[in-house]
Amino acid sequence: QVQLVESGGGLVQAGGSLRLSCAAFGRTFSSYAMGWFRQAPGKEREFVAAVSRSAGNTYYTESVKGRFTISRDNAKNTLYLQMNSLKPEDTAVYYCAVHLVTFTSEITRVFTAQGEYDYWGHGTQVTVSS
Repeated sequence: QVQLVESGGGLVQAGGSLRLSCAAFGRTFSSYAMGWFRQAPGKEREFVAAVSRSAGNTYYTESVKGRFTISRDNAKNTLYLQMNSLKPEDTAVYYCAVHLVTFTSEITRVFTAQGEYDYWGHGTQVTVSS
């Protein structure tokens, strides 16, 4: 069992920055690949960013490339999402998620589909005002 707790959301003006954190409790943190997703009002949840178990690979949805940075600190069992140059369209509930890596071939992979993730946090609200 893995528990994920997101924090760092809030209200920010367009052009501002926020850093989201996701603390993981349970299995060995370094055995996970991880990702961030978001769900805006009236829309389906969508992929934002992912980092491999090895932390050597990252991947972003096109709309956040160059503005968001995903990172992980295995010593602190924490995943981060640094969000800069925020736009009103970034307003959403942000969720972190974990994929339990069980095969050697998955160590450097990133995962972008929701169905590939095994555990989810409850989300943190990010609101960007214009």
